[in-house]
Amino acid sequence: MGLGKLLHSHNEHADEGGVIERPRAYEVFAELAYLGGRRAAFTRLAAAARPRPGDRVLDVGCGTGYLSRILSPVSGHVTGLDPSPAMIAHATERAPSNCTYVVGEGQDLPFPDGSFDLVVSSLAVHHMPRGARPEAVRQMFRVLRPGGRLLIAEFSPPSGRLARRLVGLLTGPAMRHDPHELLGSMIPDAGFQVTDEGRLPHLMYYVRATRP
Repeated sequence: MGLGKLLHSHNEHADEGGVIERPRAYEVFAELAYLGGRRAAFTRLAAAARPRPGDRVLDVGCGTGYLSRILSPVSGHVTGLDPSPAMIAHATERAPSNCTYVVGEGQDLPFPDGSFDLVVSSLAVHHMPRGARPEAVRQMFRVLRPGGRLLIAEFSPPSGRLARRLVGLLTGPAMRHDPHELLGSMIPDAGFQVTDEGRLPHLMYYVRATRP
């Protein structure tokens, strides 16, 4: 059984998404997966999001709140959302004073239109059911103010066949995706203007966009 099966509660088909229910096991696995470089990797990711003082930030699929805690010192307020009550409880226990966490799904964001200046989502889209992903991106567009910014980051598997197979065995089929195929045209289709995209260390691919 792959580690993905141990961490997740989901159907066997990767396209049907999944919810991580074991936050402490996930934290241990994440530290091991980044070979001690997790903090550096997510600091780079936070910098790529380009938060500004006073920003109202939404972290969709926040998990244990790791990225939102890194964003908090350079933001006004960070709201984390995740469908897993266990992950939200874990994040809330460790929340800085300007972070709050709520249980919810990306395709049904419980926030008014134009509530945020910046929306981020890291390693979360592949957990969503395939049919829900376009609506989740449309919801991100809706809750951003005009001129607001978006950063979506996804796992980018290694190119070698053996390395890709090892990743699949450890994490399950949901992590075998090509990020270009996973995201496709969802971001511009939702109304965003894509400003740039690229790769970060530790097998991450990002797309940065703005709401006109």
